[in-house]
Amino acid sequence: MTPDSLTLRDGRTVLRLERLLPHPPEKVWRALTTPEHLARWFPSTVRLDLREGGEILFDDGDTRGVVTALDPPRLFAFSWGDSDHLRWEVHPVDGGSLLVLHHAFTDRYGAASFATGWSACVEGLAQVLAGEEPAPTVDMTARHEEYVREFDLDAPVVEGDTVRIERQLTAPADAARPLLEPAVLAGGTVQWELVEGTGHGARLVAAVTGPFDVPTTEAAALLRARVQEIATALATAAARP
Repeated sequence: MTPDSLTLRDGRTVLRLERLLPHPPEKVWRALTTPEHLARWFPSTVRLDLREGGEILFDDGDTRGVVTALDPPRLFAFSWGDSDHLRWEVHPVDGGSLLVLHHAFTDRYGAASFATGWSACVEGLAQVLAGEEPAPTVDMTARHEEYVREFDLDAPVVEGDTVRIERQLTAPADAARPLLEPAVLAGGTVQWELVEGTGHGARLVAAVTGPFDVPTTEAAALLRARVQEIATALATAAARP
């Protein structure tokens, strides 16, 4: 998988993806900024006033944004709703263009879903530019789980005697709920909670509070392993024909 990155900037998480495209910047620019081209690969319907300060309407007007920067054919940046911001950069390189996306958002635990979705969208963009119909060529569930590992998104948070993990799943709550059996871990009882997630899956919040009969770091590792077992079981079930 192409190495992408996740950083923290001004209190928001920033996902960075870059892809080489064998097409000139002007052609890539049209696909990024023209509604009829966006309709073929972008994850939302888009109507836009293509000027700095211009309004963007997503999902037939349900969500709004504003063009925050515009420098054709190099830069197109805009807000999406109240908390997300996207910055598309097109850099000329030998043989084509380097497309760079920065997506800033507040939901760090949704980063794997965002990365999976944008990776598929940019792949679809590349296919459209090549005159093909866009279609993912990789297993989206497997890609999501790769991003969780790459970005360390299931790392435990330890606060005193409490260990907490928030983990985006690849299946809805109804599929996850039967796996959340009562569990005693390192002397503490695990509390499970399923909340609304990002993408098509629920968000699992797991917490266990001591005192533990093992070091807290070991309790954290045990909880992480149990959460991973649940996520793997759901991903495996999703992959079955």
